[in-house]
Parts: sequence; structure tokens; C-alpha cells
Amino acid sequence: MRTVSFKQELVDKDIVLSVRHLKQFFTVGSGASKFRTKAVHDVSFDIKKGEVFGLVGESGCGKTTTGRSIIRLYDITSGSVYFKGYRITGGTRWNEKEIKWTKIRGKKQIAELNQQMRDEINDSKTENEEYNESLIASIKARYNEKITAIKTHINEVRTQEKENIAQIKYDNRHVDPQLMSKIQMIFQDPTDSLDPRMTVEDIIQEGLHIQGMHDRAANSNRVVEVLEKVGLIADYASRYPHEFSGGQRQRIGIARAIIMNPEFLICDEPISALDVSIRAQVINLLNDLKDEMGLTMMFIAHDLSVVKYFCDRIAVMYFGELVEMTTSEELFRHPLHPYTKALLSAIPKPDPLSEKKRKRIIYNPLTDHDYSKEKPELQEIIPGHFVLANNAEIEKYKKEMAAADAESVVEE
Repeated sequence: MRTVSFKQELVDKDIVLSVRHLKQFFTVGSGASKFRTKAVHDVSFDIKKGEVFGLVGESGCGKTTTGRSIIRLYDITSGSVYFKGYRITGGTRWNEKEIKWTKIRGKKQIAELNQQMRDEINDSKTENEEYNESLIASIKARYNEKITAIKTHINEVRTQEKENIAQIKYDNRHVDPQLMSKIQMIFQDPTDSLDPRMTVEDIIQEGLHIQGMHDRAANSNRVVEVLEKVGLIADYASRYPHEFSGGQRQRIGIARAIIMNPEFLICDEPISALDVSIRAQVINLLNDLKDEMGLTMMFIAHDLSVVKYFCDRIAVMYFGELVEMTTSEELFRHPLHPYTKALLSAIPKPDPLSEKKRKRIIYNPLTDHDYSKEKPELQEIIPGHFVLANNAEIEKYKKEMAAADAESVVEE
């Protein structure tokens, strides 16, 4: 058993976070009404150092669940998450299913071989309905050898996958706390995410206590520093969350995150619960902190107009799956997936005249796709631009891109 978390050999050394085949399922209800909800299904992406990676989609599509799974607030169902090359969390469902389906396939193959053996033995009967004992023995030996090989394979797979499951569970329990402290999260609701019974100073320095830093004077000085860094004053340290406005509470949440000196920051819709007049201030604050501290960010939102301004790359999520992923500029120039087009059509325009003419696109997966013959996969249509589609749709999207480029050339 390893004594450190599994390390992945990174092809690109600039990759800070790597998510591979992430699945997050939740069991809802109990008894006969019990069922499983697939909140996130087979999501993979990389985030490079210094990048702001946007994750967008409508409410309930799995954005927040993805962020919470990355930071280990949830035990993921399947897949792996790597931070700086080290696996920080992994799920075992794939391994468990591999054992189950190997056994099912093996039993089916053994049943077929037994039937074939019986048929061949019956065909070998003599005209007097008597067996040729030596021939029958050779037939049985030949089929038993194949059956033994299948059983051996089933046992080998079961043994290997059980070892993998044990290793994943061990790694999940022994992730380096110092490594995990480099990932912090800003939560969506600045009211519910702050303990109303704790002072601002206690809230901000709670992470320091968890990491074993109990020097009261040093911690107080660090609290004052981060409060000033997020645009608040030192006197606020002795107050309680209910004494502040929504924007101020969100700044306290940001201070709680950055006091740990993180390298990767997950921003879970940090401005959606704020007044419109405050949103730009918080975005500008995050931008300044990114440059000052060299942060890498994952920015979760459903407002594409904000994401366009703030993010370098954008991934669009629908019903727990990534449907499109590319740079911010490319996404707005060549939106390909029908759901992406629907999201872009929902962005209001500041001009009343053009707003009247804005046409909303309604996305209906049942009518917009035909996956009866070929299932979709997340494919790279041009370098860096991924879209969930089958081969027929890929050809259609390529023609759309060529037509859009030709039209832009004519306009210029």
C-alpha cells in the first residue's frame, strides 16, 4: 500500500487541476421509492496555471456539484481528480462495475461453452446411440480448458480491481492536508456560508487553526491584512456577519479563502446573490487578487456576459455533461451546440431597440438531436474547441463554422 497519494505523470506541466471521468451520483428516497440521481456524468477537463476556467449552465445542471466534488465536500462516485499531479480524490464505482460485468460476461461465456460442448457431444454419438469415450473425453477437456481460462480471468480481474478499490480508498483518506489547503472555495450565498455565531476574525482564521497555526497575534495580523486586501477595515474583525451587507459578507468569504494563500480558487457563483451595483466591484476584486497572488480559478456562473469578460476558457454544462468547451473568444464567435446557442440568446441587450428584436432560442434535446444510430462524444472539432456530438453533427458544425467565417470576411 502506498504511503502517499497517487501521482499522475502530467504531459503538460502547466496543468494545475485535471478532472478525469468525474461522476457524482446521489441516492434519493428510501425503500421502494429509492432512486439514483446522476448529478454529474463523465466530466473531464484540465485547468492550466494562471487560467480562469468558466463553468456555465442553467440552475441544476451540476456546476456547483462539480466544484464541491473537486474540493472533496462530496465523496465522488467515479473518476479521479488530480491537483498538481497528485490524486486528491477518486471514486470506485467503475472498479466495482468492472468486477460485476466481468463476472456477468464470464458466466454468459461459460453457459455458451457448456451448451456448445453438449451439442458437440450429442453430434458425436454413434448410430447405436453409444458414446465414443475417448472422443467425449477430448471434447470435455477442450471446453473445460476454455472455461477454466474464463474463470481464471474473472478471478484476476476481481483481485486486481479490489486492490485498486483499496488503494483509492486509502489515497482518499491520506491526502496531504497541506496540499488540499492550496485549494479554496468561495460559496454562492454569502449569508448561509458564514456562521452567524462567530466573529469575522474567527471565521477568517478558522482555516489557520485547522492547519495547526495557533499563534493568536500572528493570526490576528494576517486577518487584518486580508481584510484590507479585500477592501474592508480592521475594525470589522470583531463584528458578526449579520452586521454587514451582502457585498461585504461576500468579501469576508473571499478573505476566508485567500488567507490560506491558495493556488487554486473555486468561485461558486460569487456574484449571483449580490445587488447588480455590487457585482462589478466583486469581479474587479477577484481580478486584482488573481494578478496579485497568481491564482488559478474555476469560475462557476450562469451569466454568460460576466463569464465572457472574466474567463479565459469556458465549458458549457447541460444535465451533468459538458456539451461544449473552448476559449471565451471562440465560444462567442462560433457557438456550435444548440444548448450553447440557447444560452447566448438569453443574454439581454442594453439597447431597448435591439432587445425588442432579440430572438430566444429554445433548446429541446429530443428534437435537436438524433442519437438513435450513433451516440455523441465530446470531440475536438478544431484545436481547443470541443463539442458533444456524433460524426454527422460534427460535419454539420464544420460547415456552420466555415459559413460564419466567410460571412465575417464579407462584412469586413
